[in-house]
Amino acid sequence: MQGHVRTLVLLAATVMLAVGALQAAEPLKAGVGVVDITPPLGYRMAGYYNERRNTGTHDPLLAKAIVFQQGDVRAALVECDIVNMPADVSAKARALAERSTGIPGRQIVVAATHSHTGPLFSGPLRKLWSEQATARQGKDDAESFDYPAALVERIARAIEEAAKSAKPARLAAGTGEETRLSFNRRFHLKDGTVRFNPGRLNPDIVRPAGPIDPAVNLLLLTDASTGKPLVSITNFAMHLDTIGGTEYAADYPYHVERRLREKLGSDFVSIFGTGTCGDINHIDVSRDNQLKGHAEAERIGLALGETVVATLPKLVEQREASLAVCQKAIDVPAQKFSADEVGKAKQRMAKIGTRDLTFLEQVETNKIVDVMQRYASGTVPLEVVAIRLSPDVAIVTLPGEVFVELGLAIKQASPFKTTLVIELSNDSPAYIPTKKAFAEGSYEIVNSRVAAGGGEKLADLAISLLKALSP
Repeated sequence: MQGHVRTLVLLAATVMLAVGALQAAEPLKAGVGVVDITPPLGYRMAGYYNERRNTGTHDPLLAKAIVFQQGDVRAALVECDIVNMPADVSAKARALAERSTGIPGRQIVVAATHSHTGPLFSGPLRKLWSEQATARQGKDDAESFDYPAALVERIARAIEEAAKSAKPARLAAGTGEETRLSFNRRFHLKDGTVRFNPGRLNPDIVRPAGPIDPAVNLLLLTDASTGKPLVSITNFAMHLDTIGGTEYAADYPYHVERRLREKLGSDFVSIFGTGTCGDINHIDVSRDNQLKGHAEAERIGLALGETVVATLPKLVEQREASLAVCQKAIDVPAQKFSADEVGKAKQRMAKIGTRDLTFLEQVETNKIVDVMQRYASGTVPLEVVAIRLSPDVAIVTLPGEVFVELGLAIKQASPFKTTLVIELSNDSPAYIPTKKAFAEGSYEIVNSRVAAGGGEKLADLAISLLKALSP
């Protein structure tokens, strides 16, 4: 049966490739659409285990879409300044965009940058706090606005705008390196355990439990007739969790775009595709004097933007554009829980955000309830979309917060010189760790929905699609 499935996948990929090859003489076109997705004042904010109400906007949250077209082949990628992308929202947005543009939904990717200063609009915590507010007040004034429905419409509108603005474009691609900003946040300690975020200057730290990915993968599209820079996609592996507080903000990618607009023009659009950073953040535990909040986001964003600017002259123009798309989903086992564990979690939900539970108890409680609500079948669907732009350039998109070693393995095995690996795409099944990390334990494992081995199966699927797209 497995061999039969592989044959079908390869046959499907061959059909896609044939279409792409037939269109090789056609010019590559690209279009960009940007739509504001900032929620109303007072909406709940996502990212942590305590209820936060929004108090203002530091910088707007945006949905940035790019549509690629070559002949009859089209693909779209949308990045949203939010913490995650629930499957029901992405599915509705893809279907709506397919109806309005004709781009097949399976060739549309809707991703989240993972900003922790955006709205909370899905999941057990949203449900819990909304029910508690309704019980106290008779209604939930934080959700007087139907944000999920608005988000679906605005994502689709961004894709529509991008499709309408598509024009012949030149593609350049390459990779820079940034080693100053990101750190593996899991550490081996002297007592033999592995812990995430063990604290700055902790004397019990022995060594990091994993690597980082210093690559800054970069695509630049320019107007083929005028040479004007239109849009870039920057792909870098580091959590967007530098600010905190109660203001809406896009985190450090906002400042990356600021720097690029200084260089490339005030209407230039910078799209940020978050790399596999399930175990990567900005905290340098060897020092205790890092900036905090918006100042830290600005420091990181401008530094990363400077690296992107320095990489621009090194980009290689892709003279043989050949657009093709491959998509496939697999089911991997979800974590399993006893009836007693499920009952205990349901009883504990109301205590999340209080001191009655430890942090990891809150994480585990929310995880068990979420798994039982979303994955009662016992499996977690994982969808991968691979987009070939030229014989040397491809994008592959993954759901969830994926550990960096899985992303590095995909890049290592990819047949393309430049491979952008973008996480939190089309669904958000929380953390997707390696088998090694499951054995080590700590927060990301407690907060994972997939069983051990699911991450390796996801990486294998991504590699197989990239190889199927290889010329």
